[in-house]
Amino acid sequence: MQKFDIFYLKVAVFCLLLISSTVLSGQDNQKSITAQYVTDEIHLDGNLYEPIWQSADVADDFWQFFPKDNVKAEYPTEVRVVYNETTLYIGIRAAAPNNDFVVTSLKRDFSGTQNDNVTLVFDTFNDGTNAYAFGVTPFGVRREILIANGGATRESFNLTWDVKWKAESKIYDNYYTVEVAIPFSSIKFEEGATKWRFRPYRWSVQTNEQTTWTRVPQTQLLANVAFMGELIFEKPLGKSRTPLAVIPYVNTLVQKDFNMESPDFDFLVGGDAKVAIGDGMNLDLTFNPDFSNVEVDDIFTNLTRFELLLPERRQFFIDNSDLFASFGNYFREARPFFSRRIGLARDTSGNLIQNRIIGGARLSGKLNENWRLGILNMQTAADEGNEISSNNNMMFALQRKVASRSNVGVFMVNRQTFGDYDFVENNQKYNRVIGADYNLATADNAWSGRFYVHKSFNPDDTKGNYSAQAIATYNKNDWVFISDWVYVDNDFQADLGFVPRTDIFKMGNFAQRFFYPKNRNIINRQNAQLLFINYFRPTLDFKLSDYLFRATWETEFKNQAMVTANYSNQYIYLTNGFDPTQTDSGVPLLGDIGYTFNQANIVYTSNNSNLLTYSFNTTLGEFFNGNRYSIGGTAAYRIQPWAQFSLNVNYDGIRLPDPHPSVDFWLFTPRFDITFSKSVFWTTLIQYSNQRENLGINSRLQWRFAPLSDLYLVYNDNYYTTDFSLRFRSINLKVSYWLNL
Repeated sequence: MQKFDIFYLKVAVFCLLLISSTVLSGQDNQKSITAQYVTDEIHLDGNLYEPIWQSADVADDFWQFFPKDNVKAEYPTEVRVVYNETTLYIGIRAAAPNNDFVVTSLKRDFSGTQNDNVTLVFDTFNDGTNAYAFGVTPFGVRREILIANGGATRESFNLTWDVKWKAESKIYDNYYTVEVAIPFSSIKFEEGATKWRFRPYRWSVQTNEQTTWTRVPQTQLLANVAFMGELIFEKPLGKSRTPLAVIPYVNTLVQKDFNMESPDFDFLVGGDAKVAIGDGMNLDLTFNPDFSNVEVDDIFTNLTRFELLLPERRQFFIDNSDLFASFGNYFREARPFFSRRIGLARDTSGNLIQNRIIGGARLSGKLNENWRLGILNMQTAADEGNEISSNNNMMFALQRKVASRSNVGVFMVNRQTFGDYDFVENNQKYNRVIGADYNLATADNAWSGRFYVHKSFNPDDTKGNYSAQAIATYNKNDWVFISDWVYVDNDFQADLGFVPRTDIFKMGNFAQRFFYPKNRNIINRQNAQLLFINYFRPTLDFKLSDYLFRATWETEFKNQAMVTANYSNQYIYLTNGFDPTQTDSGVPLLGDIGYTFNQANIVYTSNNSNLLTYSFNTTLGEFFNGNRYSIGGTAAYRIQPWAQFSLNVNYDGIRLPDPHPSVDFWLFTPRFDITFSKSVFWTTLIQYSNQRENLGINSRLQWRFAPLSDLYLVYNDNYYTTDFSLRFRSINLKVSYWLNL
């Protein structure tokens, strides 16, 4: 095993040196716009009548990104930027064929792909890796996004982030205008800066056109930070004057577990604080945090042997979250830190329950142009009745920029038991993980990749315990190639991370080719994909444990509808028995046997510009030693812009030979979103899953009565699906207020 570790590290280093030696190419003919300095405030009303807008420099001459990426925009967009000592102002004029715009709701944090909008991307430290994005619809609805890892993947965008800023809009017959005011106190930047990397882009859903100020290849994501212009300031910027913010909350909660005899009543008080440290650092503090207002996770039918990764939605963990969360494996096979582990624990029956967070602190951000620092420390409470110890949870991360958009990072994660408990074994008292990651991203994002080595430590267990990856991606000239090599030792352990399985050596390869028809009136482009993945078990003399071959054909229509079809051939070697139905009375499939099966899958998604949208998917084929029949779909209808109603239905039929069970899994998810105004929202989500034997209802009324200050009324109901008897019910009234000092 030790020889294998050394060989694997040599392979990773060789790949790193080979790719790093590639000539890095940047953008040609970079665009720039000058932000004019003004002394007065601008009255935000959505009109661009003020004289300053007429004399300001203009960012126009947009390029198409969709349906083509090599022609000028059909409907022009103009962006102007001015600023004073405290605020950055942006004026936008967006032309359209009429005022029949697509806006799904008035709720903040809208979907950029389903709403007409203009989005502004600011790379304030000019590192090509991290950026802020602010988007506005023709109805003046806002969204703000934190962009990490260069915006190269969909995981790079965090819409949970909230910050204070303003926008107003006006709609006319064949265009709309927007005025945006972003306080310099709401973002971080370097004192004395004279320019930022900057790019506006636009989604025009009603015309099925996506445009961008600087050209972006269609094989990349539209918001990729590699493709930017420059925003030049007439006068150097002052300090980033982020004020001290205190966010207290009060929550009255009544809940009842119907397996218990008496209801619980709680009156909770706590809060957060945000402290600016220099130009680029934030200190976040929390005491007795409460996350009852956080939107519930979507449930799913899980037919795999492994845990699935769910996104972090808690606001405390969001700012600079990539500093902590991006270490480790691209494809979620071994991540040393996953913030959702904090505040959750297993009871004596193995069920996942909430574990109270006493408090914590998080220092994160930019030390200077090249260095980023992150330190997190949180204390959780003991729950001796459920045999859960009090734990201190800590992570340290340090990142150094190299070349134009790449970086090197090192980290340490520590989970340490506080106190002596009879139910805690010696080898469970702490878990530590250390490691180093190199993230590659060339100037034009043609080459990207990650190379890392991590090691875990437990009491009396310090040998081996490695996790490592070497992955490289080439994306240029309508070709995408990915080569991915992963090793996770059998004893690698990350208590605060996400490691669905250990004892693997993975070899994965992916190829994709895009095709463009001569006549693109109906079909805009198509692509073919081939995926090969092999997993081996090092402790079993590198026995092949999993194999996946998948061939995919994808067609994108000019109206933005899409159809995807694939065929897969899969092999799984079960070392132990496994019941894929995960039923209480199920007879597991025999272990120490390999299973080979084939499946076909088709997915269709309709045009987003219609009031009625829909999608459907179906999977047919073999499943271990039986068969699988799955079909599902989503239908949504919007009463623009006040309401949207959707229904998601999924059916999975598993047919296994005797004595193994055959099951029918149903998943129903109706959702109702009603926006009474830009500050009052009502969302109701109903989730039925007979696999989980649960019917859940979550209804949340939110009133944003002041900037980033909310009143929530949240109702939860849970029923057993076997006899529809009550299992849990709660209602809570929570008020939080954002106070700048």
